Amino acid sequence: MTAAKRKIGSREVHPVGLGCMSLSSTYGPSLSSADAVAFLRKAIDIGYDLLDTATIYGMGGNESLVGEALQGRRNQVLLASKCVLGFRDGKRLLDASPDAIKQACDASLDRLKTDVIDLYYLHRPDPDVPIEDSVGAMADLVAEGKIRMIGLSEMSAAELRRASAVHPISAIQSEYSLMTRNPEIAVLDACTELGVTFIPFSPIGRGYLSDVSLQPASFHEKDLRHTFPRFSEPYFSENQGLRECLSGIAKEVGCTAAQLAIAWTLAQDESAVAIPGTHDIEHLESNFLAADIILSGEIQTSLNEAFAPEAIKGPRYSPTSQGMVTTECFAFE
Repeated sequence: MTAAKRKIGSREVHPVGLGCMSLSSTYGPSLSSADAVAFLRKAIDIGYDLLDTATIYGMGGNESLVGEALQGRRNQVLLASKCVLGFRDGKRLLDASPDAIKQACDASLDRLKTDVIDLYYLHRPDPDVPIEDSVGAMADLVAEGKIRMIGLSEMSAAELRRASAVHPISAIQSEYSLMTRNPEIAVLDACTELGVTFIPFSPIGRGYLSDVSLQPASFHEKDLRHTFPRFSEPYFSENQGLRECLSGIAKEVGCTAAQLAIAWTLAQDESAVAIPGTHDIEHLESNFLAADIILSGEIQTSLNEAFAPEAIKGPRYSPTSQGMVTTECFAFE
């Protein structure tokens, strides 16, 4: 069975795209450049037709890998990247001013070895710049033919509406999974209202929603999960019952826990396009096939009840990271 494609703007893509962040030292040592390029080309061979990268991933290195992998294959994928979160002199920065956005786009085009980015996101809200000004700069890039569509990342429904009043927004991405259901508060409804495609990232909960054995104490020193409260005690132990529940339901469905997590995400919004990340070939193949899994209403109800937002222990972000997003929070958070 082949899953029906879903739309981002006027483009049709497979329901499961590839988040490329994992190729750049996010959860441990990165692949060699040659292996990463080969991995990306294998993804395209499998059928992935949405690749999602960003300026900040690998301090530009991730975009360079994607650009190399797409040589001769550029027309086979919808290419997405992001600005605002960037770097200067090897240090991370946040700048959504119009000039910074346009400079970042030119630099991304060079690294990606392309003359146009299909979907360009504002990676995070900048509290010092009105979103109207940032989207206005993105609209200029559309007019100049440097980008085709505008997206937002980790922003509220209110900001989505403000942005849409300046220029059509094609997609908004936020973390969304059984472990993180905040988009259900307002963003999913706003997407339906405005005709915006919702792009869930980390649908496998950064590995939490999988059958892979997790031992946070043994994570590599560069593993980003060291900064996420749910991978530290007491929260990690308190959530173990949820992992066991997911694995049990996955056996009932006849799939892996990760596939079930992705399939659930796709079932909550039948226009959504998920972008799980991995640098493992087996997981790459398995994630793609999750789009073919049809979940019964009974299974979805069981998952929704077991993973009710108030049942998840611990915040998803540290206070610093939470302060950089404007996605809505539940009253108990």
